[in-house]
Amino acid sequence: MRGKGKWEHPGRTYRSIVRYWHILEPILKGWLADGVESLREITHDDVKKAIATRKGTPARSIHIVLRNVFRALRQEGVIFRDPTRGLVFSGINQTPPSVPSNRLAGVLSHAQNDFQRFVMVLVCVHALSGTDIRRLLLTDLDLSRERLIVRRPGKRHIIYLDELTYRCASAWLRERHRRWPVTTNPHLLINRWTAVDTTHSPIGTTFTSIFRPTELTMPTLRQDRIRDEAFEVGDPLHLMRLFGISSHTAMRYITAAHPERTAKLPR
Repeated sequence: MRGKGKWEHPGRTYRSIVRYWHILEPILKGWLADGVESLREITHDDVKKAIATRKGTPARSIHIVLRNVFRALRQEGVIFRDPTRGLVFSGINQTPPSVPSNRLAGVLSHAQNDFQRFVMVLVCVHALSGTDIRRLLLTDLDLSRERLIVRRPGKRHIIYLDELTYRCASAWLRERHRRWPVTTNPHLLINRWTAVDTTHSPIGTTFTSIFRPTELTMPTLRQDRIRDEAFEVGDPLHLMRLFGISSHTAMRYITAAHPERTAKLPR
């Protein structure tokens, strides 16, 4: 996966490989328990069964990871056929389950400090992913112009801060400066370990632990935010501008929220 095998190619980062392992570990253990001794024995049906153990975003993650791993193994000649070839993940084909409004309203009440409160707002209000949040730089936040720049591969998404987000961002900046006034870490969100490291932002497990008391996950809250907006507006262009998502993703949410508008007419 690092791209340094028989055939060199652009490699994955160590962070990506760690995420791959967390997704693959339970699947590999299940195959071992079933008596599988080599990945050469894995069939197309085995892959489909592994994906079927999850729903929504987790299922899509399994599909992507297995596809990339088996492609790499096939390229290196470790396996003779790719069991993921031709397998298409259908994506979001129904309305994502909604988070009850009373539980959603109580999410911020679980925040124990300004760091957690700011992260929760970025996810629940602006539908940012963990990757988006980890990439935020201190210079991306401009309180004077009330905006936050989200950097994504090949593009930038600008968030115009509402009152709640502005208050949480201001509180976090004050806390950040109070605790680590001389840190040179360029990332917007740091902790006591990364404050002394100039290259790293908080790791993913930090964000996961923030939402654990709410009994909801980051992907669930993010999807619910986009879903609610799709129900209210029904305009894919609005979703693309508001959340910085692709046209394909926006249409999936519109189709899920308003199937009567996007259904194909009978011939």
